[in-house]
Amino acid sequence: MKKYSSYLLAGICIVALAFSAGSFIKVNATTNEVAQNGRPVDLTYAADKALPAVVHIKFVQNSKTQTVEMQSDPFSDFFSDPFGFFGNPNGGRQKRQVRTPKREATGSGVIISSDGYIVTNNHVVNGADELTVTLEDNREFNARIIGTDATTDLALIKVDGRNLPTLPIGDSDKIRVGEWVIAVGNPFGLNNTVTAGIISAKARTLGQNGVESFIQTDAAINRGNSGGALVNTKGELIGINAMLYSETGSYAGYGFAIPTTIMNKVVDDLKKYGTVQRAYLGVRGNDVLKYLDNLKSQDKELPDLGTNEGVYVAEVEDNSAAAEAGIKEGDVVTGIDGKRITKMAELQEIINGKHPGDKVTITWLHNKKKMSKTVTMKNQQGNTKIVKTADLDVLGAKVIPVDDNLKKQLGISYGLQVKDVKSGAFKEGGISNGFIILNANDQPMKSISDLQDAVKAASTSKNPVLFITGVWPSGKTDYKAIKVSND
Repeated sequence: MKKYSSYLLAGICIVALAFSAGSFIKVNATTNEVAQNGRPVDLTYAADKALPAVVHIKFVQNSKTQTVEMQSDPFSDFFSDPFGFFGNPNGGRQKRQVRTPKREATGSGVIISSDGYIVTNNHVVNGADELTVTLEDNREFNARIIGTDATTDLALIKVDGRNLPTLPIGDSDKIRVGEWVIAVGNPFGLNNTVTAGIISAKARTLGQNGVESFIQTDAAINRGNSGGALVNTKGELIGINAMLYSETGSYAGYGFAIPTTIMNKVVDDLKKYGTVQRAYLGVRGNDVLKYLDNLKSQDKELPDLGTNEGVYVAEVEDNSAAAEAGIKEGDVVTGIDGKRITKMAELQEIINGKHPGDKVTITWLHNKKKMSKTVTMKNQQGNTKIVKTADLDVLGAKVIPVDDNLKKQLGISYGLQVKDVKSGAFKEGGISNGFIILNANDQPMKSISDLQDAVKAASTSKNPVLFITGVWPSGKTDYKAIKVSND
């Protein structure tokens, strides 16, 4: 008994010492307060600021009729002939009209201006025929898509409202690992849900082939949280919740948000141009440590790069800013505009905030020697021109150049992607959002002006039809005949 008493006394002394040193951490689950170093962090303030500005988004994609190519009777080849007198001239393949089912889904969004601009994820709204936004006070609005960006998985939508509650935008560059945050959204249809945690890591990549520099948090993010807010203790938006990492599909301690440094640039571009003005440095590579680890796994000799951090350059694109600077394969990028670069995600985040035509100072190591040069950023086409979406009235839709990641995924080198299909020739001809136009009337569609020229030529001809060859994001090729006369 005396022995246990001494343990108890020792425990009391330890607690007393902790209080006296001011380092005791107390978590009060009922009041959601965390006291650290004697200073309480009240997460209820952040929740009060965030909840009115975080909305529930309902996505509806209406049933559609699509033409698909299907394999017919396996014996048809035996009975077909090249002229089609007796059988199927397509060698057992037939085109059929298929009716797709109506699809509904939900997600979250954040009001960033009192006149109704809302930021969410691209995957929450892409392909929607109807979007309904519900506020915390149960007001409902129909929303329209202003613009989307698959590369960053961000979208900007708009509702017609006035004096709507907003969430102030904070600087995600200033967040620190270990800082308290809350995630606000509508997981599993449970509206106005708040979860708390800390910043677990910054500039995290997940290999999703987009522009990746995620904020990692252990605040619970589940299905339906997509597009919701990651908020600091000041009640400021620091990220847009994008995904969770889980082997089960439910929360497992890892959630990821797109930082506001990336969001701000994307939102501004979508407002001004309808599409993101993306600058390219023109290097392909990997984190130095990942590159060296890969060599180790192959039992290869490790080169002396002069550093264990930065971005190892595996390839430099011709006519790019990196090529202009003189960066070579095997070099290591270590800084942009005086900001230290330790990994690819940090490089991506900085470059994603630049426009074609911006000047940047690149710092890198060449044979362990420090180099530096100021160059002009270019776009994907190798120039500094502004790219805008084209709203082709006769087609009833907008088109944008297909992005690099999708081109790589589909194995194509050019194309124009259809978006915001309304009533018009595209809708009547079976073309919906996401379809990629490769050729029109046997001409490659490499730029928006190519399509504008093709529409103009067809509409003034005796046969005002566009014969379009294209591909769906799923990889399925398709052929459409679109009437383009203004009659």
